[in-house]
Amino acid sequence: MVRSLKNPKKLKKKNKGPKKEEGPSMPSNPAKVWQPGVDKLDEGEELQCDPSVYNSLHAFHIGWPCLSFDTVRDSLGLVRTEFPHTVYCVAGTQAEKASWNSIAIFKLSKISGKRRDLVPPSADNGTDMDSDSSSDEDEEDGGTDVSEPPILQLRKVAHEGCVNRIRSMTQMPHICATWADTGVVQVWDFTSHLNVLAESETEVSIGATTVFSQDPLVKFNGHKDEGYAIDWNPVATGRLVSGDCKNCIHVWEPSSAGTWNVDSKPFVGHSASVEDLQWSPTEADVFASCSVDGKIAIWDTRMGKSPVLSVKAHNADVNVISWNRLASCMIASGSDDGTFSIRDLRLIKEEPRVAHFEYHKHPITSIEWSPHEPSTLAVSSSDNQLTVWDLSLERDEEEEAEFKAKMKEHVNAPEDLPPQLLFVHQGQKDLKELHWHAQIPGMLISTAADGFNVLMPSNLETTLPSTV
Repeated sequence: MVRSLKNPKKLKKKNKGPKKEEGPSMPSNPAKVWQPGVDKLDEGEELQCDPSVYNSLHAFHIGWPCLSFDTVRDSLGLVRTEFPHTVYCVAGTQAEKASWNSIAIFKLSKISGKRRDLVPPSADNGTDMDSDSSSDEDEEDGGTDVSEPPILQLRKVAHEGCVNRIRSMTQMPHICATWADTGVVQVWDFTSHLNVLAESETEVSIGATTVFSQDPLVKFNGHKDEGYAIDWNPVATGRLVSGDCKNCIHVWEPSSAGTWNVDSKPFVGHSASVEDLQWSPTEADVFASCSVDGKIAIWDTRMGKSPVLSVKAHNADVNVISWNRLASCMIASGSDDGTFSIRDLRLIKEEPRVAHFEYHKHPITSIEWSPHEPSTLAVSSSDNQLTVWDLSLERDEEEEAEFKAKMKEHVNAPEDLPPQLLFVHQGQKDLKELHWHAQIPGMLISTAADGFNVLMPSNLETTLPSTV
């Protein structure tokens, strides 16, 4: 149950790329992959970013640190592959004083990077690609300097207390819900702010930004404590679920009057704090929850206020869960002990888990399946690492030995990395939450104590959806 950012301080406006991939500064020696909690830096060594492993990498901040944010769906295109990119997000601050908190609605535009085409489903997998020529094509086709910082446009709405979690509705992206550390859940309409951002191309200074005063559409005080768990239903427009630290879950139903009716009688099945909630991607009445009690529960709102299924998922707090929207039988969970697991809901009573990973040694703070690849997910941890995994990969010892032989003079890689581990991103301090961008394949955004990163790993190949 690791949540708060330690000693939040306001960040000065700086667009400086974070240090990431590791390697000693001595040019005569091959680079070494540095592992947090395992390796130590010797005198004269420093961590350095390897920009060649990213198609895009940028750092930015909005003033105060943010525990939570969400991407906002836009009308710029459903599958976007051409740089420069533009994204819209909402984020909630954790300011030094409660009265200084706000919700940030921001637009990040002119995100530069190297072009990488999506792989069509009918591509000939036997075709060899020349790495040198593809690199040249990236430089020619990209059209922008990958080191050029993006433009941040920002608007702020006053928020009473720290924002524990914030979520934008998929079907109506201008509608957002926030969980406050005051114990209040609120629903907001940010239409006017998003419209202003969409019409403007001028960078907004963080220090000079006005904090707007706005009333929420709904304010619910029925929870007995603060909470972090909240999710919009992807099937039933406007349906919301929220859970608190006193193990109570409430379901919200939209009304015809443009407001919400919240059932005052909670769903109760956990014996400790409800940490995260996820609606089923296919069934409007089904949601999942996870808790400090180490369990994952499945609920059906048509079948009473108790879970229809509850399983012991981890030996420690279950901090986060993610329901796979492309393979709806799969659910992922991350624990306070640094482990994360994958379960097949069709086999959940017979088979405890279909995959389990112990790579991270500190609490898992966020986990999310890719919206474009059913076997890919991203994980963030308190060990200051963001990792990307492809569960479809298996170890090929012959291919692995050949690769290591080629790379030996360039980089010393650890021997025990799981074959499903695709990418390790470092450089952010106290990572809290990550999200894939649903409309830009391969793009990840993450928040931490020292601000945001937007990144696109170069080894993520995303296939176009098949057409009939």
